[in-house]
Amino acid sequence: MLAPLEDPAAGAYRRLSQWHGELTAFRRDLHAHPEIGFEERRTASRVAEALRVAGVDEVHEGIAKTGVVGVIRGRAGRSRRAIGLRADMDALPIAEENDFAWRSTTRGMMHGCGHDGHTTMLVGAARYLADTRAFDGDAVLIFQPGEEGLGGAKAMIDEGLFDRFPVDAVYAMHNWPALPAGTIGVNPGPMMAAADRIEIVVQGRGGHGAHPYLATDPVLVAAHIITAAQSLVSRNVNPNDNAVVSLCSMHAGEPTAYSVIPREARLVGTVRTFRREVQDMIEERLGRLVESVALGFGATARLKYQRSYPATINSEREAHFAADVAASLVGEAHVVRQLPPSMGAEDFSFMLQVKPGAYLRLGQGGEGSCFLHNARYDFNDEVLPLGAALFASLVEQSLTVAPPSENPR
Repeated sequence: MLAPLEDPAAGAYRRLSQWHGELTAFRRDLHAHPEIGFEERRTASRVAEALRVAGVDEVHEGIAKTGVVGVIRGRAGRSRRAIGLRADMDALPIAEENDFAWRSTTRGMMHGCGHDGHTTMLVGAARYLADTRAFDGDAVLIFQPGEEGLGGAKAMIDEGLFDRFPVDAVYAMHNWPALPAGTIGVNPGPMMAAADRIEIVVQGRGGHGAHPYLATDPVLVAAHIITAAQSLVSRNVNPNDNAVVSLCSMHAGEPTAYSVIPREARLVGTVRTFRREVQDMIEERLGRLVESVALGFGATARLKYQRSYPATINSEREAHFAADVAASLVGEAHVVRQLPPSMGAEDFSFMLQVKPGAYLRLGQGGEGSCFLHNARYDFNDEVLPLGAALFASLVEQSLTVAPPSENPR
């Protein structure tokens, strides 16, 4: 159930609530036909068709392979300002374990993060904005491919997204099962962490497990690296900062060769930070730690550090504005203005590096709700009209129509 709404602003929520059934059907169709990053051909086609039916002025397809951009011009037509709204479209390579009628029909893929809901909410906002046009300027609707680890936002930017469709600010939202349905959260600053991939390769000397003194055991070296790496945050990062170092995978040798010491061990993991200075420090010290620990055992090791997604940092002005817009919809009691940042990552960060804007959380939690990336997750359709109204209201309240000027005679 939604948190009780306190006189939703204007007609956006009321109008969109009338289309709740259609939005739900659209979302469930997307859920039943998931597509992973840069392969969202059916999804993109459904989006483009829905935008044209809604009367969106311009519909552009094929940006960064499967991205779609729609442009809606406001009724007043005096302003050259534009506001961008972004939704992600891709699914995850997860085998769905739900048994409802709209479960995934594609083996090994599912919408386990709610991008089907995000896409639907932006389609709903497009229909409302194209119908009412109660704003002065342009609404730029960005349907992005490849958010799940593939950098689709960066791909769209590299293909000239903001050169072709200039915007003054850009906004996105993500459902959040940890918040009650109908609650909206934002933070004027960090929202999500930078995500870096680390790989450590330890080279030793193989041998017989019964004679380890004749070998240089890379498994033992890797174990010491795993332990030592845990000191990087606790003894190097200021407690006022946040950072995570996780080594999540280790591979060495063959399980059937129980008496063989392998020649090589490989560790894979992730580093999460918010500040560039902390990120730089961890990369530098982890590299030295890896080499030094290995050297102490007579082995060698090297670190490969790959910076993937930057931190998602909201611009302060736009974050406060978005919170005000949210409060106009759901009431101040249902807006969290200082939402604690998540150590997860989001490629909307690339857009916030080149444009001011804000990333919001839309609560969709309830009894028994699953968290994101769970094989039994499903988007809560109850919040579809609210999310669409929030998207639409960000445009309407950013691009307000000024009253006609009086010309004294």
